[in-house]
Amino acid sequence: MLETQGNIARKDVIAEALEHCVFPLAPIDDVHRDGPKVYLRGDGVRIMDVDGREYLDMMSSHTRANSLGYGNTEIAGAVAKQLEQLHYVGTVTNFAPPTIELAGKLADLAPEGLSKVLFVTGGSEAVEAAIKMAKQYHAHTGKPRASKIISRWNAYHGATMGALGATDWLDTRHISEPGVPGYSLIPGPSRYRNPFGMEEAAYFAFCADYLERQIQHEGPDNVAAFIAEPIMQAHGVQTASVEYFGRVREICDRYGVLLIIDEVITGFGRTGAWFASEHYGIQPDIMTMAKALTAGYMPMGAVIARPELIDALPVFRHVHTFSGHAGAAAAANTVIAIKEREGLIGKARENGEYLLDTLHEFLDPHPIVGQVRGKGMWLAVDFTADKQTREPFGDDTVRAVVRRMYDHGVIASPIGTAFELAPPLISTRADLDETVRIATLAINEVARERRLI
Repeated sequence: MLETQGNIARKDVIAEALEHCVFPLAPIDDVHRDGPKVYLRGDGVRIMDVDGREYLDMMSSHTRANSLGYGNTEIAGAVAKQLEQLHYVGTVTNFAPPTIELAGKLADLAPEGLSKVLFVTGGSEAVEAAIKMAKQYHAHTGKPRASKIISRWNAYHGATMGALGATDWLDTRHISEPGVPGYSLIPGPSRYRNPFGMEEAAYFAFCADYLERQIQHEGPDNVAAFIAEPIMQAHGVQTASVEYFGRVREICDRYGVLLIIDEVITGFGRTGAWFASEHYGIQPDIMTMAKALTAGYMPMGAVIARPELIDALPVFRHVHTFSGHAGAAAAANTVIAIKEREGLIGKARENGEYLLDTLHEFLDPHPIVGQVRGKGMWLAVDFTADKQTREPFGDDTVRAVVRRMYDHGVIASPIGTAFELAPPLISTRADLDETVRIATLAINEVARERRLI
């Protein structure tokens, strides 16, 4: 059990947060009604709030970054040692040894052909830098007008203005428009239901065809890159297919369009592989990463690209103050070493299959559960008001289920028509069994209260 350290008055800390903190994406009326969640400490896969309540965190700290759980003293010690020795040396041509070591390690782990690494401080910055790389590469290699970026409906690629142009999820883009020009959006693969009511395989083929038509429509000489999550997060863990990404690669090659794969969520074991690209045989031109790169212990992101792209640039005109921060690199090197030593990538794959099978067993028959899906330790339970039509709930039923799970001590996250689970890679089978038990209990309680069963 977790123990409280210090003497923190709940009323004071909540009042201070409400007075001085900004709450991204949270309706302010809800925050004032329910209060922000304030946590004091964590250990392993459990976290304790300011009231002394303990929770099983099956979201890896909400953003899915915390892949090794809380309180890892090996990572903390590596960071502290590096900060004492040399915490920061600037950027541009200044490096510290752990940063160079990390760049080499990422080149070893990434899909074949990717070897040139740029470090940033998070996922949005990684996407921003990747888009600039693509545009600058074309400017120096014979497509000087190639400034347009194609993304997908319901994609999420970040919150900075360049990344936001490629984003179509969480209602973050429209309120900030007009934004950076030159972006267009096309349909992307989705499971269970899609906007055209098509069969899944036919819809995936349609999405690939649409990419080709959009490149033709924009003019191939004007298109710099197509950016895609290997597994989309919208409405919960939207896995694609090998055939879809094979066609995407073929189309990009045919028209001289770079393929940017956004692995910010899916990298470093989340899907049971170092990168989700492995599941689909994707060979990106540029790939982004962040979150579990440091298991959330330090802010860091990175972009890795084919060397011929970077070698074509006389100068890459882009800079970040904390690019390659030595302390963050020490955290990332230690995280990778732990995952390799403990065999956690394989365990994520095996435990993810176990959790998926168990969720299928308990939830597939439920009248309001439409589909259970996932890859590795990233899963979703999609809900429906009618199993015949697959109609989604138009009210707060999904959020009510997640709130009830929280009341019972398990943290999940609502995501559109589904709730999502992203357990830390160190989760045990007992943790996963407890999660399924609580999910089943919460779904049954909410369904009975709302007379849905």
